[in-house]
Amino acid sequence: MSDHDYHAELDARGLFCPEPVMMLHNRIHDVEVGQVLRVVATDPSTTRDIPRFCQFLGHELLSQQEAGGEFLFLIRRCQAA
Repeated sequence: MSDHDYHAELDARGLFCPEPVMMLHNRIHDVEVGQVLRVVATDPSTTRDIPRFCQFLGHELLSQQEAGGEFLFLIRRCQAA
């Protein structure tokens, strides 16, 4: 899956723990099961927190990368809430 294959985006740049994950918890409900949410963040703790969020709630972390001081995540929603 390329960086451009997503259905919605969450821009969490400039926010610090726990705000990015709190926003993700709300935003994941805006995409349908099977769709992909792209998250962009600048807080390094998201590299730990977002994979844990996905594991705990059963969503699929498709990719995680760092580019120019930003952390990019592609998450497939895997369950109905």
